[in-house]
Amino acid sequence: MTVASDPTRMKSLPKWRGTPSYIASDDLCSTVNVAVALGRPLLVKGEPGTGKTLLAQAIAEGLGLNLLTWHVKSTTRAQDGLYLYDTVARLNDSRFGDRDVRDIGQYIVLGQLGQAFERAQNGERVVLLIDEVDKADLEFPNDLLHELDAMRFKVAETGRDIVATTRPVVVITSNAEKELPDAFLRRCVFHYIEFPDEALLAQICRVHHAGVDEKLLAAALRQFMRVRSLPELRKKPSTSELIDWLAALRLAGIDGDKLESALPFAGVLLKQERDTARAAKTDFAKLAQRRF
Repeated sequence: MTVASDPTRMKSLPKWRGTPSYIASDDLCSTVNVAVALGRPLLVKGEPGTGKTLLAQAIAEGLGLNLLTWHVKSTTRAQDGLYLYDTVARLNDSRFGDRDVRDIGQYIVLGQLGQAFERAQNGERVVLLIDEVDKADLEFPNDLLHELDAMRFKVAETGRDIVATTRPVVVITSNAEKELPDAFLRRCVFHYIEFPDEALLAQICRVHHAGVDEKLLAAALRQFMRVRSLPELRKKPSTSELIDWLAALRLAGIDGDKLESALPFAGVLLKQERDTARAAKTDFAKLAQRRF
């Protein structure tokens, strides 16, 4: 009987609550735990810098599991995640090497999905991150779903069967560059990571900047939110850029009061020429009178 068919078993599963270095909202924590309990892939979207990729690392850390990462490219196929047969190495060995090229198994290289299944076959559950699934072609998500449903595969060249006895925790990220197939979406648990509010941003900053002056932190957060509110920005600054900016402010000894009327080190927050020009023309003292 599976967890999905016996909801009472969900109570005995580990409950993920984020980690000391990854501050997660209650909604995100609940979604992660449901996905783990149901054995469904967790599909995560959100604007850049909201922690989509780091989420898988935090889940692995929180659940005490190892992490495997599969970075998807435009040429990636689902088969690549299972295994590759290195025919070039075998050909080179047949000409110049001293290995027995009749042993094809030594030229089979398992991909990240294949490794996850192999470890499961040996009793180890892992977290598998499939990063930026929407970079591949339109057939990739459905092909991937087929492999995840099967939980097994055969290495055709050797006849070896790899059968996973437990499902890996699968985290899939998407930057919404293209629409994903409905059939794929139906099989996933979905979560959109909202950009953190000011209170959550403060918690995150305290994790990365222990002992930060609270007056400086409050002023930096207010100015950061003002910058994000500027119209027509090509790229709004993300959480990671806020953390770097706060580090620059601390290193330079900037007083929090200065941030009511100025934007020091704008290039740490803004990475487009048009955006920095827009910020340079902004009357931040006037903008500070508004509420965010």
